[in-house]
Amino acid sequence: VQLQASGGGLVQAGGSLRLSCAASGRTFSRYEMGWFRQAPGKEREFVAAISWNGGSPYYAGSVKGRFTISTDSAKNTVYLQMNSLQPEDTAVYYCAADEGLPLMYWVVAHFTDMDYWGKGTQVTVSS
Repeated sequence: VQLQASGGGLVQAGGSLRLSCAASGRTFSRYEMGWFRQAPGKEREFVAAISWNGGSPYYAGSVKGRFTISTDSAKNTVYLQMNSLQPEDTAVYYCAADEGLPLMYWVVAHFTDMDYWGKGTQVTVSS
C-alpha cells in the first residue's frame, strides 16, 4: 500500500484546510485509513479514522466537531476537512493505513501500531 498525502499549508486561526491522502496498491481497500499528527517536540498522535466500507468514523476529542474525515472510493482518496483551525493544530499530518486493528481502537492506538504511512504534510495555523 502506498499513501500520498497533500493539502497542507499556512492558515490563520479560524480558517480551514482540506488534506487528501491518495491510496494505491492492489489490496488497499482491505485497510482502515486515518490521520495522525505530530507537533514539534511531541509524539505522533491520533486524529481521525475511517473505513472504506462505511460506518461511523472516529475522532480524537481535541478535533471532534471541527474535523471531518471522509472517503472517495472512486478516487481512492481519504480526506480530512479541518475547520475552525487553532494554533494548537499546527503539526505535520500523516496519513496511515492498518489492516488488523479494528477502527474503534485507533482512538487509543500508538502510532507504531500502524502498517503503512504516507509522507507528512505540514499544517501551520497562525494566531
